[in-house]
Amino acid sequence: MDSVDLNVLRSVLEWRRAGQRVVLYSVVQTWGSAPRPPGAMLALRGDGVVIGSVSGGCIEDDLIARLHDGRLVDDGPPVQLVTYGVTQDEAARFGLPCGGTLRLTEERVQDWQWVADLLARCEAHEIVARELNLTTGEVTLSGATKTDGLSFDGERLRAIYGPRWRLLLIGAGQLSRYVAEMARLLDFEVLICDPREEFVYGWEAQHGRFVPGMPDEAVLSIQTDERTAIVCLTHDPRLDDMALLTALDSRAFYIGALGSRVNSQKRRDNLAALGLTAQAIARLHGPIGLHIGSHTPSEIALSLMAEIVAIKNGVAPMQKKPLPVLAE
Repeated sequence: MDSVDLNVLRSVLEWRRAGQRVVLYSVVQTWGSAPRPPGAMLALRGDGVVIGSVSGGCIEDDLIARLHDGRLVDDGPPVQLVTYGVTQDEAARFGLPCGGTLRLTEERVQDWQWVADLLARCEAHEIVARELNLTTGEVTLSGATKTDGLSFDGERLRAIYGPRWRLLLIGAGQLSRYVAEMARLLDFEVLICDPREEFVYGWEAQHGRFVPGMPDEAVLSIQTDERTAIVCLTHDPRLDDMALLTALDSRAFYIGALGSRVNSQKRRDNLAALGLTAQAIARLHGPIGLHIGSHTPSEIALSLMAEIVAIKNGVAPMQKKPLPVLAE
């Protein structure tokens, strides 16, 4: 779940607690080149305020119009389906590319306790399935796995929600600041660990959350899971290797360490000498990042985040060349 989805649900919860009327729209099916994928959400408040998106903007305008022109009635069914783009003319009217079509659930949020429960479970870093009965409007929550996906059979919608992706940075030097900024723009929750007090100055709270302790303790304390990436950027083996010994046996989907190709091989040899298995060491990304001719800290941060996002999205990274080594 990205922050857009989280903000939609947080707003639904806030509005309903305040006694506001709320309708939640979810994309359940798409055909052709629909602008938003299944699972995308939009919440519409009783006064026409919206948060989230189910298209590029034109459909949002019509959803607001449904509220103001009386098509959205209070005594209607708890859930109904709304379809846009059935004809080429309608697709053109609503700005759907290439004759795309999308179908939405229009759900009146009455009992909002499920929203609070779902958000709490996501904050606890759980993956949750929400099942919506289109006949009754009843919502049930259950556990899910990272391989589960959205399903819709015309009577029940089962959507998967999960915690935000996380990035743990070992080291708070100059490069980490660029990485943290880009990671936040890409909707990662940023965590930083650096026991060296000299490097903490200048980090603002909005740039990330510091995890206390030594690097290996930080990896354990955040309960690393499949939505966590860990990158060692101190260029100090006493700190980086400490984190790697724990991280490479964790469930993190990406583990990398700054260094040239030669130094990366030395690090692998050192980790093997410390007792790490070949299978665990093979998970290490080093040199980090995609080859884009990086020279500056910002360029290296860009190449690193491009690689992390590619792996997160299931795309095999391109062949890499060694990155320049930055002194911290």
